[in-house]
Amino acid sequence: MPRPNIILINCDDLGYGDLGVYGSQINKTPAIDKMAEEGVRFTDFYVASPVCSPSRGALMTGCYPPRIGFGDFEGNWVLMPGQAVGLNPTETTIAGALKDVGYTTKMIGKWHAGDQKEFLPTQHGFDSYFGLPYSNDMGRQVDDPATTDPERIERLRARPPLPLIRDDEVVQEQPDLRALTERYAEEAVRFIRDNKEGPFFLYFAHMYVHLPLYAPEPMVDASENGDYGACVAGVDWVTEVLMDELKRQGLDDETLVIFTSDNGSRMQDQGGSNGELAGIKGTTWEGGLRVPCIMRWPSKIKAGEVRSEIASSIDFLPTLAGITGAQVPKDRIIDGTDISSLMFESGDVGPPRDTFFYYMGNRLEAVRKGKWKLHVSREIRPNQQTGVVDQAAIDANTLGIPGLYDLESDIGETINVIAGHPDVVAELSALAGACRADIGDEATGVTGANIRPSGHVDNPDTLTHYDPEHPYIYAEYDKYERG
Repeated sequence: MPRPNIILINCDDLGYGDLGVYGSQINKTPAIDKMAEEGVRFTDFYVASPVCSPSRGALMTGCYPPRIGFGDFEGNWVLMPGQAVGLNPTETTIAGALKDVGYTTKMIGKWHAGDQKEFLPTQHGFDSYFGLPYSNDMGRQVDDPATTDPERIERLRARPPLPLIRDDEVVQEQPDLRALTERYAEEAVRFIRDNKEGPFFLYFAHMYVHLPLYAPEPMVDASENGDYGACVAGVDWVTEVLMDELKRQGLDDETLVIFTSDNGSRMQDQGGSNGELAGIKGTTWEGGLRVPCIMRWPSKIKAGEVRSEIASSIDFLPTLAGITGAQVPKDRIIDGTDISSLMFESGDVGPPRDTFFYYMGNRLEAVRKGKWKLHVSREIRPNQQTGVVDQAAIDANTLGIPGLYDLESDIGETINVIAGHPDVVAELSALAGACRADIGDEATGVTGANIRPSGHVDNPDTLTHYDPEHPYIYAEYDKYERG
């Protein structure tokens, strides 16, 4: 098989129900819908965490987050600016594996696996990088109208200006977020043109649709779903730009394009949708971890395929290694499985994986095998931005523990059938026990036997520091949304 160029598009907080091809009636996504028509769409595709840093570290390494020390970040759900923690440079990433077999590698967009120099993309197999090292709500924003607490307001105002990075150097502070996605698209087009002789790997990690929601004015004006729909339109526009450029350069048949998201959508009153799935970002109900995934490679993937087998972002590393001849590390455990049979073959090929484990932080909260999903624990955590446990979190997290659900007939996890299937409960409980012994489980106090540490540095510092004399285009962003 010829080695393809590879473009991996990863959205931020895009929910299962946010795309037309996944059922949205309000967001317009013609380019992404067309991508699905011309490729394969996965209905049961999972990320390894319902929040971004663990999910992104897992995608890069093919491992469940606790395996690589990415379950927890000194008490935080995700990495914060200036933390001493990041993805260990000893880990093998998709980019590193592909670079070793001759690929030119580039990352554009949100990294969120560590902002210290030792942890940036250029230390993890990427030849070049242009983007934000973490979430776009981690820059300086206006006061939060939801609080009058002067200490909290001061903490928000003390956040470092949002850094836009080229390779390992900050090239702008507090960039215009309405224009940033267009700048990313231009960067991607230039990379494709400069490397059209291939092979290349482009990891395009969108800012959208993480809060705060900034989109170009024409997209906002055309949206039927406010700023959220405009940001989804921005994602679709980039997809169209990339597809168009591949055709212009004669690379369409030689390029595998993968489209997915890092976790499910936030609360639906903010514009997002997880469709019929229960739960939201930050929970281990299906809405937290089941996300869209589409793959397109016209010369190899049959158009219009739909796959309902279990697949995951941790499968990307072994799958892409198998396709390109890259090496999966042999000196450590990798949790991913080669799912190329689901991409290239039609009909029943037998599921490459039939089991998936749902982690929130370092807690094992559920396990799926085949159609069955068993919830085993759940912790109600406060909102990381407000510090408050809101009613939505209580409602989303407390139902059905313990609980067994048939996901084939009950995708919304509405009917707990645990009483009627003791044999299934016993089988899945045994799988959960083996997973605990292997990777660990904070809920039961088990330390995994086969875990590796995250990276750590001494004397960490934020990449930027507020300077009232600096010529910011936005000294503070004018939206108070935080996600």
